[in-house]
Amino acid sequence: MKLTPKIRARPEQTPICDHKIFDFFKWRKMRLRGAFGILLASLSRAATLTQSVKDDYWPGLVDMSFDIDWEDAFLNGDYIAEAQSYPPKWQELAAKFREATPGELDISYGDHARMCMDLFLPASAPKGLMVFVHGGYWRAFDKSTWSHLAQGAIARGFAAVLPSYILAPEAQIPDITRQIGRAITLAATRIDGPIHLIGHSAGGHLVSRMGCQNAPVPPSVAERIKRIVSLSGVHDLRPLLNNSMNQDLSLTPATAASESPALLAPRAGLDYVAWIGAHERPEFLRQSALIVESWSRQGINARLVADPLKHHFDVIDGLTDADHPLTHALLD
Repeated sequence: MKLTPKIRARPEQTPICDHKIFDFFKWRKMRLRGAFGILLASLSRAATLTQSVKDDYWPGLVDMSFDIDWEDAFLNGDYIAEAQSYPPKWQELAAKFREATPGELDISYGDHARMCMDLFLPASAPKGLMVFVHGGYWRAFDKSTWSHLAQGAIARGFAAVLPSYILAPEAQIPDITRQIGRAITLAATRIDGPIHLIGHSAGGHLVSRMGCQNAPVPPSVAERIKRIVSLSGVHDLRPLLNNSMNQDLSLTPATAASESPALLAPRAGLDYVAWIGAHERPEFLRQSALIVESWSRQGINARLVADPLKHHFDVIDGLTDADHPLTHALLD
């Protein structure tokens, strides 16, 4: 996640919802009818999935010939006031949380220094396991910036695991997907009960991959994954082929398709939530609308929720509050 010093003037933007959290569970049944449906259909440019999406690499689902600035489409910090102030705040909050919360740090799940995770425990026997996977476009950050986001789950009686992973360009996205699978598999041996996954941005992509039929976790672990929340996630990687980040990501048309959760078959029985800030960039709205429409049409209980007045950097804040709707969406 590259944060540039120069902050662009934020364009006028009409949020999806200003007065309350908007739950798309009932809206989904409308099948994109009405003005609201037209809005999200225009964002997704792919609301109706036809047999053509079954072709190799799903051609036709998104027409890349649209006159879209794919470089700008994935910029977040440039459109957020005082964006540079967020990482230091996150790091300070995370450090204070680690000082006050019992846990086990730097548990190795592989043979690389970044293949490690932190485990935080509630006061009593855990009700289950929550795993938070960080973002940063697969190229930045580690687990230590986000420890405080375990606070809501800990207060609700869940153990919390936060893994780091090898970043691009040293690792490619398929490698990172397998790393997260290994981390979750190891965590599942430490904590009994249901597993609830949440990831932010690129982390939303990674936890969504764990909900696919070809997820790199053993069946015994996959069966324990009860809910996945993708928090402003990236679910269709193909536009990144037209972004300069791909110099680090090294995506090809084949890997961009095979690593796009929205283009893959979800595991039966999964409960899935795509949670976005109402002030997200249009591409992120499209990304969340797309996976919810795709997976719900394949029989998954998938919901799209817009958090009012939130953007890409503060949409995560609800995880620190045990009673926030985001925490309820993850754990209830």
